[in-house]
Amino acid sequence: MKLTRIKSAPKEQWLTGFKETRRIRKRKPATMVKAMSKLQRRRKRKRVRFQRTSSPGSTPGVISPKRDANPTKMHLTAYGGGVLINRAIDSVAEIKKCEGAVRWLDVRGLASAGTLKAIAQAFGLHPLAMEDVVNTHQRPKIESYDDHLFIVARGVEHQSSDHYELEQLSVFLGTDFVLTFQEREGDSLKAIRKRIQSRRGQIANCGADYLAYALLDLTIDQYFPVVERIAERIDDLEEAVDQHDSGLELLGNIHSTKTDLLSLRRAIRPQRDALHELIRTKHPLITDKTHVYLRDCLDHASQLLDFIEIYRETCTGLRDYQMMTLSNRMNEIMKVLTVISTIFIPLSFVTGLYGMNFDTSLPGNMPELNQPYGYIGAVCAMVVMASAMLVYFWRKGWLSQR
Repeated sequence: MKLTRIKSAPKEQWLTGFKETRRIRKRKPATMVKAMSKLQRRRKRKRVRFQRTSSPGSTPGVISPKRDANPTKMHLTAYGGGVLINRAIDSVAEIKKCEGAVRWLDVRGLASAGTLKAIAQAFGLHPLAMEDVVNTHQRPKIESYDDHLFIVARGVEHQSSDHYELEQLSVFLGTDFVLTFQEREGDSLKAIRKRIQSRRGQIANCGADYLAYALLDLTIDQYFPVVERIAERIDDLEEAVDQHDSGLELLGNIHSTKTDLLSLRRAIRPQRDALHELIRTKHPLITDKTHVYLRDCLDHASQLLDFIEIYRETCTGLRDYQMMTLSNRMNEIMKVLTVISTIFIPLSFVTGLYGMNFDTSLPGNMPELNQPYGYIGAVCAMVVMASAMLVYFWRKGWLSQR
């Protein structure tokens, strides 16, 4: 199953459509083994788990970075009013030099508490919001303060075919500024920065609210390649099931894929709810023009959730079908063993009966044992009994694999 992204004529507005196409691929057994061996590699992924760096009862609103946080770096992008700045900076004071333009300060790495406090003081950010910035396992949400909005999103970085990383993206939106805080050093927002620098589209001519929308839209769009790769993995799993692969590793791969879908669902669903809340409240920092684009972003998130639910149901069906297949094969084995045991029951009775040690010289103690053809007769009788039982089982249909 492949997801096809459709881009409409306007450069800034993305109208997303999906075509679920079934790729009919006839693979040779060697190719299928190679594909399954690739799926059997354990995929590294960052799970979304509840973690807090502050202990219970600690003072709220305190910036306490993690010990393993990446070094803090700042990048300033300013545009509008004939100003275009796009460079790394070392001091928060440099931001004041471009007042009057839309200022976007991108902070990568959350190790420096001093830098974070200086940014909060320069822009008047609420301490509780800054505490949520460094606690990077927040649920995606939108909070409104006196003169700015605080948005928590969760982006994804598609590093390889079976490896992706989830990352918290914290966004502050003010009248003429946007602040973004990323956990890692990698620049996952460079696509927006390139659009501003090249003045492509209308982003360079709009305000800070449109920039915030573009960042949220990019965060949602980054999930599409990941979901598409999972769809391809499900295709491989379906083909493996069709090839009657009875290995337990296949069940492990199905479970791993379903777990990946669950982690993506946990990341996307609250973002969809937060976008819906932002559209419903109509905050004064968001213009009516940007509200239209936010609805489009909400539609992207809803479509992603729909496909994730479809793929989860597909994985559940594959798991149930594989379990049923394994159970049926076990039943076939037990049926064969039962037939063999049933055939040997009367034969064992005959051999046990005539294997008793009685004095055969007496007339009442098994006189047939002294017959010249007694052994041949007993063997023939057992063959007839076994054959009769096989014919009976065959006529009942118990020997077929229907």
